[in-house]
Amino acid sequence: MMAQCMLSALVVLAAVLPSPCVALVAAPGNRSGSSIVVPLMRRRKLGLTQMKGSSERHGKAQASEYYGQVSVGSPAQTFMVVFDTGSGNLLLPSQECTSEACTGHKRFDATLSATATQIAFADSPDTPVAADGTRDIVTITFGTGEMSGVYVRDNICLGDGGVCCKANFVAATEESDEPFMLVPFDGILGLALPEMAEGPTFSIFNRLVQSGALKQALFSVFFGNEGEESEVLFGEYRQERLGSELHWAPITTPGYWQVEMQDVLLGKDRLGLCSGESKCQVAVDTGTSLLAGPSEVVEMMVEKLQVAEDCSNLGELPTMGFVVAGLSLELAPEDYVAQHDGICTLGLMALDIPPPKGPLFIFGDPFLRKYYTVYDHAKMRVGFALAKHTKDGTSLLSMRRAARRMRSRKKVHAKAI
Repeated sequence: MMAQCMLSALVVLAAVLPSPCVALVAAPGNRSGSSIVVPLMRRRKLGLTQMKGSSERHGKAQASEYYGQVSVGSPAQTFMVVFDTGSGNLLLPSQECTSEACTGHKRFDATLSATATQIAFADSPDTPVAADGTRDIVTITFGTGEMSGVYVRDNICLGDGGVCCKANFVAATEESDEPFMLVPFDGILGLALPEMAEGPTFSIFNRLVQSGALKQALFSVFFGNEGEESEVLFGEYRQERLGSELHWAPITTPGYWQVEMQDVLLGKDRLGLCSGESKCQVAVDTGTSLLAGPSEVVEMMVEKLQVAEDCSNLGELPTMGFVVAGLSLELAPEDYVAQHDGICTLGLMALDIPPPKGPLFIFGDPFLRKYYTVYDHAKMRVGFALAKHTKDGTSLLSMRRAARRMRSRKKVHAKAI
C-alpha cells in the first residue's frame, strides 16, 4: 500500500507460482486503445502503515490520502480505492466480512455479480473452487493489524467504467478494526509491476496492457495541493501538467517502480550516502504519505535540519535534493516540511525494509505533489517532471526557476558522462 506508509503486502501463504496469462476482455469501444482519467479525492486522514520492518515518525506530520473510483462485477459495484504503486493486487472487503472495519465500508457481494467466479488457487487463476470448498486463504499484515481474504475473478473497470478487463483480486473475509476502521476508502488497487502481484492475472494494469485497451502501456499521476484536482491517467500523460521536461530513470529491480539514486543533497552539500556498488535504491510509491528512508539516514537528516516546531527557521532551511539518473530532483523546505496550525514537522519517516527488497528510500506524497510522475511499463522506466500546479502550490516564477535549474543541471551531467 498504500495510503500512509505502505509498501506492498506481506503475504502469508503457501508457495505461489506465477500463473499463465490469459486473454483479456477490453471494454466496448476500447479495442484500438484509449485512455481514461480517474479523478482522485484528497483528504488529510490517518491511513495505513504497512508492516515492512520498523517504522517511526518524527513528530506528527500531516499526511494525505488520495483515492478514486473502481467498479467490479456485473452489474457494477463501485468502490473508492487508493491507487497504489507500492503494491500489486486489488484488495476489497467482501460481504462475508462482518467486522466493523468492513461493514463501515462498501463490500463486494459476489452473489450479485453475474460474472464473478470464486477462484481456488493463485497458481490456477481460471479454476473455480471445487465442490469440497478447498481454496487458498491469503493473509496480509499491516503495522497495526491485518486482513485475510480469498481469490475472486470478475470484470474490473477503472473510474466510471471507460476501460475494463477481467482479472483476479483479493476479497477480504476478515479485517482487524485497527487500522481499517479509520480509513475513508474501501480498498487498495495495486499498480506495482506484475512481480508484486499474486500472479500475472492479479495485476490490473498488466491485464489492461496485454488486452490492448490502452493507447500506451503507461500511466501518469498528478497529486494536487489543497483545493486542486488530482488524477491518475491511464494510457498517456498530459503535457499541460508538465512544468519541465520529463527526466527518465530506468527500473533497476522489477516489482516496485524502483530506480537508482546516486546521492542525497542538503543545499549544495552531498551527503555521500550512496557510494556503494549498488548505489541507493528508491521506490516511487503513491501509497506512502511521507518521504521515507532507512532509520539511520532519517535520524541523521533530522539532526542536520533541526526543523523548529514553531516554524521559526523555515526560511533558513536548505533544499533537499535526490540525485536520480544524474539529475537532482529538489524539494524546497515548504515541500518536505508539513505545516499545520502553526506547527512544523519534518515529512520524513524512518522505514527499514529488510533485504532482499531493502534497504529502500521511498518517494511518497510530498515528492509526488512536487513532481508529475509517469510509469512506463513498455520501456521499464519512470519519468519525473515538475508538476504544474494551479492552486496553493509553487508559484509560477519559482516553478520556472526550478525548471531552468533542472535543464541546466541536465546539460552539465550530460557533458560529464
